[in-house]
Amino acid sequence: MSITPRSGSSYFLSHGGYEASISSIGASLRELTHQGRHLVHTFDMDEVRPAYKGATLAPWPNRIIDGRYRIDGQELQLPLSEPKRGHALHGLALWLDFVPEDVGPDFAVLLATIEPQTGYPFRVEVRTTYRLGEDGLTTTVELHNVGAGTAPAGASTHSYLVAGGGQIDEWTLESPAQKLMHAHGARLLPGSVVSVEEVAGAFDFREARRIGEMEIDHAFTDVFGDRGAATVTLTTPDGSGVGMTWGADAPWVQIFTSDQPGIEWDRQAVAVEPMTCAPDAFNSGLDLAWLEPGERLETTQRIFAITA
Repeated sequence: MSITPRSGSSYFLSHGGYEASISSIGASLRELTHQGRHLVHTFDMDEVRPAYKGATLAPWPNRIIDGRYRIDGQELQLPLSEPKRGHALHGLALWLDFVPEDVGPDFAVLLATIEPQTGYPFRVEVRTTYRLGEDGLTTTVELHNVGAGTAPAGASTHSYLVAGGGQIDEWTLESPAQKLMHAHGARLLPGSVVSVEEVAGAFDFREARRIGEMEIDHAFTDVFGDRGAATVTLTTPDGSGVGMTWGADAPWVQIFTSDQPGIEWDRQAVAVEPMTCAPDAFNSGLDLAWLEPGERLETTQRIFAITA
């Protein structure tokens, strides 16, 4: 009897110099390479996906503080999937086994349904599409309210980008973000939104600069300026690296320098998560989508290699 790997069924994609491996649990990007060079931090096929690597985040990205929010005067309580901080983290699709809707040599369309439950009494279909092209891997996450009631919704993915080998300290980060949301205390409670210049420029990467020993785990916004797209890049001293670009459907981006002391891959990748809404949007309402029955929310991003 064959046993399905712990990361679920696998879908292998190839186009030009790019190759990708997608795992069905959480519709997760398990591996992405360009001409043999890793662009995301991978995990084993028969491994329980660690640290949300490559996962589809829906129907919310980031945190809902204390897992609580209110709709029409009713308080709803979500499972606390981040127990150390006491929050509901990264949605409900993380451990769903997505089924293939359509698969080809260079694309995979995976589908799962979030069923109504105590803390989220809505039925939302989640479709994640991965497609390789000459310009990299394009990922589209679509949320479709297929039930009754107006559903709060947000989406993202959790890709850990890799510019090269070793730790990130010597990598250069460039991000167009002009504002960030304060993250307070050990629980990373969301606070006010301020200009990156108001925090002594510590989080201002509008001009590419070395990450060094800096620790980042913040949500950024105002990422487009007068352009219709945002791009974050990571490069090594020799000029090679990786980038991610996305459009106006995701006005926020979480950047996390994977500071996880005691874990083998501590500070060996940088998570870049374009988000359709702010952290704790179920409470703040910042850029939160409210999907009427039949309505959809869609967000698209692309990961690409940078060659020296």
